Amino acid sequence: MAAEAKEKKAIVEISELKQYFNAGKKNEVRAVNHVSFSIYEGETFGLVGESGSGKSTTGRALIKLSDITGGQITYKGEDISEIKRRKDLLRFRKSMQMIFQDPYASLNPRLTVKEIIGGALKVHGMAKNGKELTERVHELLESVGLSKQFANRYPKEFSGGQCQRVGIARALAVEPDFIIADEAISALDVSIQAQVVNLLKELKEENNLTYLFIAHDLSMVKYISDRIGVMNRGRVLEICEAEELYQAPLHPYTESLLSAIPTPDPETERQRVRTEYDPAYHHYDDISHVKLHEIAPDHFIYCHKDEVALYKKKREKLLRQKKKYA
Repeated sequence: MAAEAKEKKAIVEISELKQYFNAGKKNEVRAVNHVSFSIYEGETFGLVGESGSGKSTTGRALIKLSDITGGQITYKGEDISEIKRRKDLLRFRKSMQMIFQDPYASLNPRLTVKEIIGGALKVHGMAKNGKELTERVHELLESVGLSKQFANRYPKEFSGGQCQRVGIARALAVEPDFIIADEAISALDVSIQAQVVNLLKELKEENNLTYLFIAHDLSMVKYISDRIGVMNRGRVLEICEAEELYQAPLHPYTESLLSAIPTPDPETERQRVRTEYDPAYHHYDDISHVKLHEIAPDHFIYCHKDEVALYKKKREKLLRQKKKYA
């Protein structure tokens, strides 16, 4: 798959992205610090990390919900910082949509589902009249597994899973090419999470979508993603294919995240030993050679150039062990 990914066209390219809050002050927060990665057309790129790692801030910067401090983001070859006119912004918003974390807070409680979904259709002139708008809303509701009879109800009448389906329908309304799912399942019950993730996978195939799937649950991210980026303290520490990440996790922080995944077997869970991660690992004396280095085809690690050989040996050892016990 790595070779295939390189042949694909990048729909999103993020280069040296910086997002600082209270820049230049004592309480400066470097939420995103020199982050670079690409997302290819038709793939699901998972972005994982603990709370406060900068993954949601990256997603919001990508969709222009906040002005970036530095770096560059290009979408379909266009620098998004140059998109300023209302006409261009509408075109950009139509092509890129977001599914938010809180299914209740992201929906206006005073509007009906029809008004919530239909509002986007009106803004982008995608319905000629009221009848066409209603029919389109009904189609969208049915596409996410909800009855068209829900169109005249309010968000407070729905469960969290149903509200999130409404949010997905709203994102799909303008027929986007790229969707950012920002912790779209974290506020839902575990059984509902699986339903929503399966729905997202089905919609991706039906509508030829590309996803940025932001989450902190590595097991769920593996299920839906083609490639995964691991973030901590505003930096991307590891990028590789989903299967490779589980077969050969190289960065100590990735190992720590994987060791925290609970297992369904009580006996195994009691014996599980969590790998602790020491943030001091990042305190390099010489940062001039510290960046994302390619350890194997399409497998990148944030490290010093002198560590590359060690990571290559570590990967080979892990893969031999997996093969031995397979």
